[in-house]
Amino acid sequence: MLTRHRRLALLACTTTLAISFATVAFAQSATTQAKSEEKAEETNKGETYLSPIVAKGGRTADPYAKPGPVSVVTSDQIDLQSGQETDDLLRGVPGTSTANNPQNPGVAVNIRGFEGSGRVNMMIDGVRQNFRFTGHEAQGFAYFDPAFLSEIDVTRGAVTGVGGGALAGSVNFKTYDVEDLIQDGKNYGGIASATYGTNGAGWSESLIGAYRFNDVFSVLGGISKADPGNYDNGNGVEVPFTEEDLLSGLLKFEVTPDKDHTFKLTGVTYDNDFFANSYFQNVKNQTVSASYAYTPDNELIDFRANAYWNRLKMKYDTDIRGGGTAAGRRITDTGKGFDISNTSLFDLGDVAVKANYGVEYFRDDYDVINSTARPGAGVNGSGTNATTGVFSNTTFTYGMLDLMAGLRWDHFSLDGSGAVVAGNPIGLPAGPYTVDKSDGRLNPSVTVALNPTDWFQPYVTYAETSRSPTVNETFAGGTHPGPSGQSFFPNPFLEPETSKGWEIGANFAFDGLLDSSDSLRVKANYFHNRIDNYITAVLLSGGRQIFFANTPGTSTVQGFELQAAYDAGYVFGDLAYTYTDSKLPSQVNGFGVQSYLPENIISATLGARFLEDQRLSVGTRLYAVSNAYVGEINRTPPNVPGYGLVDLFANYKFENGFEVTAQVTNLFDKTYTPSSSTIAGSTIDTGRGRTFLVTAKAKF
Repeated sequence: MLTRHRRLALLACTTTLAISFATVAFAQSATTQAKSEEKAEETNKGETYLSPIVAKGGRTADPYAKPGPVSVVTSDQIDLQSGQETDDLLRGVPGTSTANNPQNPGVAVNIRGFEGSGRVNMMIDGVRQNFRFTGHEAQGFAYFDPAFLSEIDVTRGAVTGVGGGALAGSVNFKTYDVEDLIQDGKNYGGIASATYGTNGAGWSESLIGAYRFNDVFSVLGGISKADPGNYDNGNGVEVPFTEEDLLSGLLKFEVTPDKDHTFKLTGVTYDNDFFANSYFQNVKNQTVSASYAYTPDNELIDFRANAYWNRLKMKYDTDIRGGGTAAGRRITDTGKGFDISNTSLFDLGDVAVKANYGVEYFRDDYDVINSTARPGAGVNGSGTNATTGVFSNTTFTYGMLDLMAGLRWDHFSLDGSGAVVAGNPIGLPAGPYTVDKSDGRLNPSVTVALNPTDWFQPYVTYAETSRSPTVNETFAGGTHPGPSGQSFFPNPFLEPETSKGWEIGANFAFDGLLDSSDSLRVKANYFHNRIDNYITAVLLSGGRQIFFANTPGTSTVQGFELQAAYDAGYVFGDLAYTYTDSKLPSQVNGFGVQSYLPENIISATLGARFLEDQRLSVGTRLYAVSNAYVGEINRTPPNVPGYGLVDLFANYKFENGFEVTAQVTNLFDKTYTPSSSTIAGSTIDTGRGRTFLVTAKAKF
């Protein structure tokens, strides 16, 4: 039965949706085509310049025109960093890093110091990647092939529409679509690419092509192969087991029977062999998704529906000695979900209104065998997580004022079972137990933005978010598979994490600043979040008993983020700076990894273009971080040193669609360990030493 609080919250969200639909119906006669054209013109402003974090020809509107902490890693930046890890792309975004193990090819996004267990919603083409894992690594990974990436969208903070339901933000890794490849009036298009790198990078190849049979039917297909070996750090010491063997594929069908209807069907497969967490492993990630869009010539209707199925299987083989107590581990996450939404534009007198509303549902079933060599060992539990989200986001525009009001109701359910021993620290009766719990929360958000001039847009936001406990946190159990003697325990009494936060920021847009054709874009914001019920590991009996628990009291995270881009054609550059002051409790290495960001992070790209039609681009990338706190519980002293890196790049585009990119990463062969990363038991710096990369790419 619904509690009074949940009944009131659900009623509030339902009422909001009803008002939205009723207002849409009432306002149908008041809609005007002029407003639509005006909004489209405003959306397109600022998309004519080149920058790694500005959409140029991309599918996402200019992030510098949106009053909120959003960034886009575009195809331009991805192309200029061909052959590098996706982690390097993300670490150039303000407030964003990764907690990846360099032995593990999965990506674990960290936003503002929040990592793992769904605190950041990671997606591939809108499909949630909810794989969870508790061990000497990040608490969850997204597995995809960077060769298929066309764009990465990053939202820091609250996401109240599709893709919401997370504590600290979302990241959507977008793969190539038909319209990315077929251009200039042709009915076909594609990209053939080959990269070779020194220092173990080796060869990687990919082929992606699209064909439009007629105005109705199009198809896209891609295949990619990469098998890098072990690399050396800046001291010339080999970082062991950093090789992998990846084969992946991409297939998309698009049907457009008329201008109002679009159907898409997508299949993605990923198969990788690697060594991580002390064992040889194989990961297979398979995704099937379908989408439908109905976009008639009616400002009240922009209807979208998506459904997906995703299955990720992680299999352990043996350790380097051919055995191991965790040998035979199997973790399978089967995810299913859908979302339905509509966007309407209309006027209420002198007020222009944009209303987006809908529902989404996702469910993940975790089937775990921790070990066949030692069945009682291991910590990961089996169970089911499901979440239903109902949302409404409405923007009211009057003169220079924009008021954006959002509501999102998230209801989660958690099911599973296990067994505990007598005298467990949670106080459960000895023997089998079952968990069947559910709860929900209404998360509001409101943003006030001003547009006093074409070049200045200040804004302020208040938003609340929440994250439900995961199967891994709730059903942890068993014993350490190694000789440590540690015991793990479940905690069915975990409460959801909640965050209440403020954002204050501004966007700046200048054209013709130093040159008649140049552009400068700047986005700056300050954030302050208060987090209750933050979940982390608790160690008892000298660290021999471990379980997840809610931290008492309120934790705070605050900071400042700056991103800027300048482009004058013959010269270009971008800058990202992050300051983070985190008072979060420390995560425990071994029961996940530490999640603190370095206090200061700065990255920059500086480049110039030469020759006819500016076919030659050359430049440098700079990346520097201060000392990073990892917690007294993980290290003495509790800080790891900061470091600075310099890369060089050059790109030349031939007239026939062929281009060559050359790079030198870690130019000065610095020795370092990437912040927020770890290899269990490593006693050496794990950062990649100087590496030369050459990519040949043909666009046809």
